[in-house]
Amino acid sequence: MCDNNTDSKGVFAVGGKFITFEGPEGSGKTSVIKAVHDYLEQEGYDIVTTREPGGSDIAEAIRTILLSKENTEMDARTEALLFAASRAQHLHEKVLPALEAGKIILCDRFLDSSLAYQGHARQLGIEDVYQINKFGIDSHMPDLTIFIDVPPEVGLARVFDNTGRKIDRLDLETVEFHQRVYDGYKILAKRFEDRFVVIDGTNDVETVIEDTIMVIRTYL
Repeated sequence: MCDNNTDSKGVFAVGGKFITFEGPEGSGKTSVIKAVHDYLEQEGYDIVTTREPGGSDIAEAIRTILLSKENTEMDARTEALLFAASRAQHLHEKVLPALEAGKIILCDRFLDSSLAYQGHARQLGIEDVYQINKFGIDSHMPDLTIFIDVPPEVGLARVFDNTGRKIDRLDLETVEFHQRVYDGYKILAKRFEDRFVVIDGTNDVETVIEDTIMVIRTYL
């Protein structure tokens, strides 16, 4: 799948670096990204932390539609197109300018999320969802992807045990859906093994953070 020039390596070898974080619901990405941001900032790097869907005003407006629990009737293709639209706006408005300025981007989710969620879990097809997104992002892919590996039963237990977390539309999907998401990520981790690094997310959060920082420090 995907063009050869986007299969594995990013397009930002000079200047900024585009590092994405992926994982199922409840993988702990938010805590890990914050810790990585703080560490790299202390080391003197110029860091931008952002997220998908969202990260810019227009993209955040689309996020509200996508994650609202009111929108249970949303068609899978509509969902895939909205994610792609949010991603295109976020990339061109926020990510690319920061990378051109030589900054390091830490992004909570990117294209791989759509490939796992809409492509595999919604059964639209990984290649078809890639093609939808290719129009919006062209050849821009991450330099490094951190996949926090958490089985769905563990991640969902964390989600619903966390009283401070806002439950969204995707959280409420069936266990079978979340299992397909997880299986989709496993497929992607093998297919893009030269940019995917798998972190065991079942460990305590301090260990996950330490493991992630070690990977990124070695990469940089």
